[in-house]
Amino acid sequence: MGWRIGVIGYGEVGKIFARGLKDQTGDWVGAWDLKFDDAASRDAERSHAAANGIEACASAAALCERASLIISAVTAANTLAVAQEVARHVRPGTLFLDVNSASPGAKTQCAALIDAAGGHYVEAGVMTSVPPYGIKVPMLLGGAKAEELAGVLQGWGMEAKAVAEQIGVASAIKLCRSVMIKGLEALVIESYTTARACGVEEHMIPTLYETFPGIDWSSQGAYFFSRVAQHGKRRAEEMREAANTVAEAGFTPFMAAAIAEKHDWVALQARSGVFAGLPRDAAWQDYADRLLQTLSKE
Repeated sequence: MGWRIGVIGYGEVGKIFARGLKDQTGDWVGAWDLKFDDAASRDAERSHAAANGIEACASAAALCERASLIISAVTAANTLAVAQEVARHVRPGTLFLDVNSASPGAKTQCAALIDAAGGHYVEAGVMTSVPPYGIKVPMLLGGAKAEELAGVLQGWGMEAKAVAEQIGVASAIKLCRSVMIKGLEALVIESYTTARACGVEEHMIPTLYETFPGIDWSSQGAYFFSRVAQHGKRRAEEMREAANTVAEAGFTPFMAAAIAEKHDWVALQARSGVFAGLPRDAAWQDYADRLLQTLSKE
């Protein structure tokens, strides 16, 4: 018997998983997102789903009625709300894969809800950006059914590895890494833009190549600027979950909290149109100049 795969959250990641799994398995794939009922986005989102062979479900309840595997792919801030909604409707025995960047504490709460309702909660720590990899993005799984689900996903060509039966381990790995990766993004944006303002980037950037010769600091800088400009709000939410993780471990999250603020600030500039018209392959200097022009007007 084939699988029936339901994806909750039809954003960038949800679309990638839904389309990729439809192509890979040929099974029924449905999706549910609040945007399906929003007048401003309904037609475009439902049309996208239909064009990719995805059934746009009328509600979370309708999706739960059909799905034997549910994938939650929403923002970190909505992780618990989705688990609460699914717990009201999930059919016993349904696997629930939570790929959101939420703290171990939040994932533990979600697991309790899903398991109490008769479902089987599995957490996933998605270890890098999804778009370059698609459904083959490396994922670490945790939970009582992690090993079983990892085998299913591997059969679909996915890079899934079970790391623990305990909920929270995979998320802790993911979010400790996020402090480094998202922190590096925030540092590059602040360092490069300041160097640009001071007119010293041609002297400063080469010192990075000397210290870390394995990194192309110019192209990597451009990638960091572009990703934060495009997804800063989502990254800020993830970093707040990373801050929660640090706090859950007993430390004050000075760095994680500051990183979240930097990502939020860049996202605000993007929403204000600061980066409007920049091509996808724009140099980091173009992003920095737009930020500096905005600051000069304040």
